[in-house]
Amino acid sequence: MNRITTLDEFIIDKQKDFPFATGELSGLLRDIGVAAKIVNREVNRAGLVNILGLDGSTNQTGDEVKKLDIFANNKIIEYMENSGECSGIASEELEDFIKLPSKANKEAKYVLVVDPLDGSSNIDVNVSVGTIFGIYRRVTDHKQECTIEDFLQPGNKLVAAGYILYGTSTILIYTTGNGVNGFTLDPSLGEFCLSHKDLTIPEYGDFYSINQGYYLQFDLEMRRYIDHCSDSKRSLRYIGSMVSDVHRNIIYGGIFLYPVTRKNPLGKLRILYECNPMAMIVEQCGGRAINSNLERILDVPVTSLHQKSPIMLGSKHLVNEYEEFVMKYRPQNK
Repeated sequence: MNRITTLDEFIIDKQKDFPFATGELSGLLRDIGVAAKIVNREVNRAGLVNILGLDGSTNQTGDEVKKLDIFANNKIIEYMENSGECSGIASEELEDFIKLPSKANKEAKYVLVVDPLDGSSNIDVNVSVGTIFGIYRRVTDHKQECTIEDFLQPGNKLVAAGYILYGTSTILIYTTGNGVNGFTLDPSLGEFCLSHKDLTIPEYGDFYSINQGYYLQFDLEMRRYIDHCSDSKRSLRYIGSMVSDVHRNIIYGGIFLYPVTRKNPLGKLRILYECNPMAMIVEQCGGRAINSNLERILDVPVTSLHQKSPIMLGSKHLVNEYEEFVMKYRPQNK
């Protein structure tokens, strides 16, 4: 019988892959794992503790805020405050980034970007939701408080990214730029245990994920690509939680599409909190992630904390195929 490898053990063991590592990033990843356990517990008993439903407010991108959004956001901040490994946090739920207090004998070299509860509109109907996170190494003086420049970095500067899927089982997926590994929470042990080693996304896939109800609001090239997917007898699978949809496509092969619409001409997903971390993971799995201008998501400059972007990511062949449809059907003067 193979010995179980826990998340903590795996992170510590992998630290040797970085010759100049001093443990701060490892500690930050372990703290995220602990926060995920707490959020998972509350997600699974939300109906019992009166944290279902709307908070009554909207976030910076106009989405209605759920009570559980606020809980997840606060819990992640709380654990980062106590760790001392993180200098600041930018969250989808916050207008501005927050600075975290320094701890004795520690230089907080990293900042965290996070979507505390992706797909939270699904909470009240008991559909899978998730947490998305990315970690940047600071570009300003570690001995000083973090500034906005530490957050406004392109995705190619991420040192780590991951997501937690709160589903029939709770899975934590992460990368530090050297492959992707997954860990499933064992409730009997209270530990995340290695379950998906060296994940790779199939080059081809039979699934496409898009909110097809907005078909008539999409650009011509997107409509033609959707028609092609349907004609090719691919299966439409759309949960409405980016974590859930992308996770399925990583496992089975497929493409996730969140394009521009007439209502959202700049796209709707946030590049810092959703697009960049998920793009890093998919690329590390062997896939691709681009926007509607066919630019690599991870190379897009970041100019504001709540910058939006369209995104298409998944199996390499399917993203290449989408690219061909854009070049074929996009008006030349666009």
